[in-house]
Amino acid sequence: MSAPSPVPAAPPRTFWQRRVLDPILAQVKQGITPEKIALTLAVGSVLANSPFVGTMWLCLLAGVVLRLNQPIIQMINVLCTPLHLALIPAYFYWGARLFGTPDAAVGGQNSLDAMWQLLVHEPSQFAHRFGRMVFHAFVVWLIIAPVWVTVVYFAARAALRKIARVRAAATAKAARAPAAPSDRAAP
Repeated sequence: MSAPSPVPAAPPRTFWQRRVLDPILAQVKQGITPEKIALTLAVGSVLANSPFVGTMWLCLLAGVVLRLNQPIIQMINVLCTPLHLALIPAYFYWGARLFGTPDAAVGGQNSLDAMWQLLVHEPSQFAHRFGRMVFHAFVVWLIIAPVWVTVVYFAARAALRKIARVRAAATAKAARAPAAPSDRAAP
């Protein structure tokens, strides 16, 4: 019978691994408790569905301030894009209804395309023409946001806790299972 061969030493870590890969892996592993992931999902989804463009920056800032998992919050931001685009006209509509300003309803002269063109090319004209309308949409979002965060947080937390319990039970069961018999050397 031969002696077991020594385990070779790991090669030294490269600059790329230390300066790029390790920080990315640290971000991915950050906030892995069900509560922290649920908070990340709730905050990310509410910010992603605000009546503003540039939600990536809102999510980035909230993730840094609240120490949330950046990859998850940015993924939620991207996945919420279709809902975000669908909700913008609804925010404007409900803002107009809430404040009694029917002239602020989106459509016709106040189309989203016209708003975008002014925002990009003439921001001061955009602020003058649509500022009140955007403010009203923002107020509607502020009213909805606490309810949204609460519902998403508690629903996600319950689901993630259940997943964590199932995974922990499976891991414990695997640890208790007898080890498979090792292959015996043939004579």
